[in-house]
Amino acid sequence: MLWRGWERAVRKVQCRNVCHLTTEASSQMELDIRAEREDGICTITLSGEVDVYTAPRLKETLIETIESGCANVIVNLEDVGFIDSSGLGVLVGGLRRAKERSGAIRLVCTRENILKIFRITGLDKVFPILESVEEARQF
Repeated sequence: MLWRGWERAVRKVQCRNVCHLTTEASSQMELDIRAEREDGICTITLSGEVDVYTAPRLKETLIETIESGCANVIVNLEDVGFIDSSGLGVLVGGLRRAKERSGAIRLVCTRENILKIFRITGLDKVFPILESVEEARQF
C-alpha cells in the first residue's frame, strides 16, 4: 500500500542522470556524524536519525574509518532518536568489515527506544552495547 498523501509531501524533484525526490519528511531528517581517533580506537558519534536517507553517509564514514586502518570502532548512539533496518544493516556491514581486519564495533547507547530495536532484532547479542564511550574504550 502506498503512503497516502505523498503527493503533497513532495517538495522538489531534480533529474539529471538520476532523479532525487526530496520530501518534507526526508528534508527534516538529519544525521550529524563526528569521527575521532585516539590510541588506535576510532569513535563515531551520531546525532539525529539513522534511516534510509542518512544510512549511506554512515556507511561511507564506517568504510573510510575502517579502511584507514582503524578496525576498532566505537559508534556512539546516545544522540540518535531513531534507527531503521537500513541503519542496522550498515552497522552489521561495518562489523563484518571490521572483523575481516581483526577489529570490532562496540556501540554506546542507553536510549530505551534504540535498545529495544537491538533486542527485537537480536543484534544486542551481536554487538557489545555499553553505557559510555569510556566503558567502550576499556571493553
